[in-house]
Amino acid sequence: MHFLLEGFFQALQLLLSGNAETYSAILATVKVSSYSIGCSLLMGIPLGFCLGYFKFRGKKPVRTIVDTLMALPTVFIGLLVYAFLTHRGPLGNLGLLFTLPGIAIGQTILALPIVIGLSATAVESLDQKLRITIMSMGANRRQLFLSSLWESRHAILAGAIAAYGRVMTEVGISMMVGGNIKWHTRTITTAIALETNKGQFGMGVALGLVLLAIAFCVNVSVSFLRRRY
Repeated sequence: MHFLLEGFFQALQLLLSGNAETYSAILATVKVSSYSIGCSLLMGIPLGFCLGYFKFRGKKPVRTIVDTLMALPTVFIGLLVYAFLTHRGPLGNLGLLFTLPGIAIGQTILALPIVIGLSATAVESLDQKLRITIMSMGANRRQLFLSSLWESRHAILAGAIAAYGRVMTEVGISMMVGGNIKWHTRTITTAIALETNKGQFGMGVALGLVLLAIAFCVNVSVSFLRRRY
């Protein structure tokens, strides 16, 4: 237990002293997770709404594929993205390998099925009479979409949190696509893995505490939004 307490006090010292290496990993994580969750929400919410709201041929197989993709291993996504972004791959000329945008691409692929699947579930759980009621009030398709989206906002928000949590805690994509380059693409999770293996338990604990703090802030913000709206 002594080394745990020692690591905890070292973590507090690193955070309070503004250790540059620690905060570099934090900043990289915030940047890449913001990019990826923003892109996945912009694409995933409309796609999830369409999947849950409309009936079309082949809907069941599509839903099965989406549900399967929600459990994709991060190392597999990292391998695919690496294969596309490497200099021998089809997108190698873009120079995205070992960059934060490259990691964001992989994390968007990771989060997108989660957002689509949970958004579709949220829309499917709406009262079937809602559409009739909205249409009887003379709403057009855009108003129908926005009204249905608003009614399912809490469930969609929960899906967004689940996707954000998956993105924040993944290691495989960040390690394989980002390369864990110090001061450049090293994120919180890859730094924890590296520093712990090196015996730098204090920095690992410090970064773990930051992850907990981010998760706490996100949940508090969501609770506030739920009470307000």
